[in-house]
Amino acid sequence: VTHRFSPPSGGGGSGRGERLRGREVVRMADEVEVAGGCHCGAVRWVAAVPRDAVVWDCNCSICAMKANLHIVVPLARFSLRRGNGALATYRFNTGRARHRFCRVCGVQSFYHPRSNPDGVGINPNCLDAASRGAVHLVTKQFDGQNWEAHLAKSGIQKLSKL
Repeated sequence: VTHRFSPPSGGGGSGRGERLRGREVVRMADEVEVAGGCHCGAVRWVAAVPRDAVVWDCNCSICAMKANLHIVVPLARFSLRRGNGALATYRFNTGRARHRFCRVCGVQSFYHPRSNPDGVGINPNCLDAASRGAVHLVTKQFDGQNWEAHLAKSGIQKLSKL
């Protein structure tokens, strides 16, 4: 059984080539709709996540510095409601990961991980209060300091597949 929800129209962002903005998100029966965004509210999104969601705690150079945690979802399970124009992108090393953060408050509420370029990593700390109670979070470690060796055995890549 699938459930569909569409984010409200309008609100912020330039819409220039933004594949995530205003799309319909498909939610499976074992998933819940969550909403979140940055601290100042300029960036807002909705996503469908498993009721028992894996939160990845990565120790790579950037995740360790930011204390970044993320729930990986397929791109089709994420929709940017507003704030495309408020987002800046930081890339380093291979350039595959797109670290997106709010230009106003600096918070990275989601990003596109190197491990899952076909998905989105949402920050569980950026979920709205009402959404936090809807999911059970289980934390797993991702050894980002030994990224290539750990990738295959972690199982993280399958999380962005439909």
